[in-house]
Amino acid sequence: MSSGESPTPKVEESTMQIDRLLDTVVRQGASDLHVTVGRPPTLRLHGRLRSLATKVLGPVDTMSLMKQIAPEKNQQELQANGGSDFGIAFGTVARFRCSIFKQRGAVAMVMRQIPNRLMTFEEIGLPDICLELIRRPRGLFLVTGPTGSGKSTSLATMIDYINNLLERHIVTVEDPIEFYHYHKKSVVNQREVGDDVPSFTEALKRVLRQDPDVVLVGEMRDLETIEAAIRAAETGHLVFGTLHTTGAAGTINRIIDAFPTNQQEQIRVQLSVSLIAVLSQVLLVRADKPGRLAAYEFLMVTPAISNLIRENKTFRIDSAIQTGKRFSMQLLDDHLWRLYSENRITAEEMIDKGKNPGALRDKVHKAGGKIGRAEWDEDDISVH
Repeated sequence: MSSGESPTPKVEESTMQIDRLLDTVVRQGASDLHVTVGRPPTLRLHGRLRSLATKVLGPVDTMSLMKQIAPEKNQQELQANGGSDFGIAFGTVARFRCSIFKQRGAVAMVMRQIPNRLMTFEEIGLPDICLELIRRPRGLFLVTGPTGSGKSTSLATMIDYINNLLERHIVTVEDPIEFYHYHKKSVVNQREVGDDVPSFTEALKRVLRQDPDVVLVGEMRDLETIEAAIRAAETGHLVFGTLHTTGAAGTINRIIDAFPTNQQEQIRVQLSVSLIAVLSQVLLVRADKPGRLAAYEFLMVTPAISNLIRENKTFRIDSAIQTGKRFSMQLLDDHLWRLYSENRITAEEMIDKGKNPGALRDKVHKAGGKIGRAEWDEDDISVH
């Protein structure tokens, strides 16, 4: 597309086919495709929603698009439960994580693009200390953050690093499988909840009999899964897990609070021994160029932090992170401020994603900065 043409990607009205839409997602480098009644198919491009130049969808359109892509069993689950999740391959260029659901009696879909090429540590900006930690033979490494914050990408990068360099048996439990890993120096077995195993709990109950070195738990969503992940980490395995929490201290509290009161003291002791790191991340819209980048909060469990967990003093963890810079520890708001100071994100984006927006706002004002709308408007994004 030349610079004089409209920046809005086009899909012909007469070819409302899901493969054409997915091809547009891949070509434009969009992260998501939204399909819902009352709006044209819509891309999330560099963090912002962009409608395609095609017809407004009706109930028949969304139903047709869903049927073109969803396996029969997921269509049945949609009818029975009102929603279903699955993964698909789009040729050899990408995979998509698909969520189909009902809203106002009609079908809607959101499809997240999962690139086939795995990113490197340098490309996603993970702390260097992670390279050392993921070589450990045992322990629990948690990657946390809100939905869409890049947790799966960070985990895939770590698993790929292990796979390339170390002789390990890696077992992943995911719902659905997102990034495919192929046998390299390691042996990799990927189990999809719903297809290969009925639940996370069942998979983790069996995994210790499968001679694993590394276990990836796609989502620690309930007490039984959390308990099983901690047990696997205690018994000599490196366990990666995800939680939808923000911040290291909040993650630890969330795990402890999942247990009944009479078990919490024991869980604190177990966590203080088994937890090795918490990487909490958010995804940001860039201000220096179109695209996105991640900001991280990083906690490495030192003997001092282990004591704080065991003694129920998690309220002091943020202070410990601030004094732990020699271990590459950092608070999320400190990383956000650094990115803002480097003009890589706007003040508004920093404040929106920060844990303490009031303090960040005050820092901007004291530094003589202004808080306004993001610099990259729709008209500024060149779509090719």
